[in-house]
This record gives sequence, C-alpha cells and structure tokens, in this order.
Amino acid sequence: MRATDLAELAAFEAVARHRSFRRAGEERGVGASAISHAVAGLEARLGVRLLNRTTRSVSPTDAGARLLAQLTPAFDGIGSALDEVNRFRDSPFGKVRINAPSSVAPFVLGPALGPLLEANPHLELEVVATDRLVDIVAEGFDAGIRLGESLSEGMTAVRIRPALRFAVVASPAYLARRGTPLTPRDLAEHACLQNLYPSGRRYPWEFRNGAETVEFQPSGAFASDDHALLVRAAIAGLGLAYVWEAQAERAIHGGALMRVLDPWCEAQEWLHLYFPSRRHVSAGLRAVIEALRAR
Repeated sequence: MRATDLAELAAFEAVARHRSFRRAGEERGVGASAISHAVAGLEARLGVRLLNRTTRSVSPTDAGARLLAQLTPAFDGIGSALDEVNRFRDSPFGKVRINAPSSVAPFVLGPALGPLLEANPHLELEVVATDRLVDIVAEGFDAGIRLGESLSEGMTAVRIRPALRFAVVASPAYLARRGTPLTPRDLAEHACLQNLYPSGRRYPWEFRNGAETVEFQPSGAFASDDHALLVRAAIAGLGLAYVWEAQAERAIHGGALMRVLDPWCEAQEWLHLYFPSRRHVSAGLRAVIEALRAR
C-alpha cells in the first residue's frame, strides 16, 4: 500500500467519524480543503462515492459505512502497533486529546500539567475545555473528564483527584444588606444566581448535613453556565452563588466573598477520567491516568 493510500483512508475515516471535514482537519492538523481533496482522490480511485455531502452535513454512504466498519479496527491496530515502540523509549510519545468541563479543568489539570510534561517530554497533551456533554469517541478524544454519575456505558472510568466540593458564597455587602442564611430553607428569601447546563436547563442546589438532604431550585434575575462568571456576579453583590469551591477560593481568601451554609456543603463529588473500554490504551494516556489518579 502506498503512503498516499493510507493518508486518504485516514482522512476518510476521520471525516466519517466526525461527520465534518473541518473537525477531521483539526484532528489531523491540516485544513478542511486538504481533507476534502484526499477523500475526493480516494473516491475517484475506487470509483465509489463514500460520503454524502450537503451544505450542512456529511454522512457515509452505504459503501462508506462498510468501509468505515473495516477501517476502525484496522486503525486501532495500527495505533497499538506504533504504541509498542514506547516500550523502547524512556518516555511515551504522541498526542493525547482530553475533553474536560471548563468549570473544573484548571483545578484538575492545572496542577498536574507541569510534572506530567516534564516527566514525559515527548508527550503532546491537547485539552479541549467545555461544559457541553461530548461524545469523546465521535469527536476524536482519547479520554474525557466527567462526574461518574453521567458516564455512558462502554466506558472505563478512573477516579481522579482532587475531589470537588460546592460552596455557597456571597459578598460581604450583600450579606450585610440581606442577612445570612442559616439553612437551605432560608434561601427562598434571598437572591440566588442560577446554574445552567450548556443546554440551558437549570439545575438545583443540593445540600447534605449528616443524614438530612435538601434540594433547592433557585430563581433569580441572573443565570449562567460559567462558574467564573457566577463568582464575578456574586462579588458584584448580585446574590448568592453555588459554585465549585476552588472557583471561589481566591475571592474568599481575599475577602471579596464569604462562605455561607458551610455545614450543609459537606458532600464531595469525585470526577472520573473515562475512555472507551474496547480501545487500546496508549502509553501516553496511561501516563495521564497515573498523573491524575486519586490514590
């Protein structure tokens, strides 16, 4: 097989998996036009249309779907074979693509990046931070980071550090004006900043104190899916915010925010690094797992 044949097949596989020339090009580090040219060349040589193209979508034809089904395990096998070379190196090489929630990525990955890349100088780590739920297989990621309760089937999950804790915070000026809530039930008398999923759906604030649990659905004039923005809104005195503790830590230490309802925020949420159970785990991904694993 010629190198051009393999390149064209790899381009087709990426487009068929992503359903996008642009995203396939981003994954392979080339422009969408180069990917389109490679796929067109493959179709011309085979004499068969492999992809249905419209202005809005790309999808495999029946022939393309059958080819993709054969290529997927073949490319996985090539990746596994290349990764065996890592056994003869001092450290793994290659790219590892990670998807992580933007609200927690700095606190989970930030402290690990320096030691990880210093210990593995041939490793290339690419992190895409978004709170949108992502299909890591379809979008070409090696692994993702998510709360364990939202993991899908067919995934292997490894608990990673640090454990995350929510905090309810407000500015001193707001608390002086409106008073300090002592239990979650007092929140009904306060301005509460609402938390959004990327879909726009609002999610409740959850509390636990010993055996007692309380779920509160806030309502108010401001809502966001960005914890950093919620912290800024709380500093501005717009109301109480319910955010990851690490997001508000600097403002709390600096006096711009104060914690309330602390005894009710004892629950810790464990994040997991997850990856497809059936896919080969590269040496690079194993290095990432070891750097993040919760001991």
